[in-house]
Amino acid sequence: MGKPAIMVSSVTNALRGQKLLASHGIRAEIQRSVGKGERKGCGYSLIVAPDKSDTAVGLLIKSGIKVVGQTERGSI
Repeated sequence: MGKPAIMVSSVTNALRGQKLLASHGIRAEIQRSVGKGERKGCGYSLIVAPDKSDTAVGLLIKSGIKVVGQTERGSI
């Protein structure tokens, strides 16, 4: 089973999001988004543990970081 990939609108938002999530005890790895279809923003994702996905998305949205989609990636 893969890990959730939370797509954000820019590398800046990925870095801000990683710092925010870390401050809440959620480990997130930044990866360049690759995939089929239309690219979203600059194409970066925050990879988090499956049990932290909903919490992470909520925190990102609450702090004004635009989440443009979600997908699944291989293990960190």
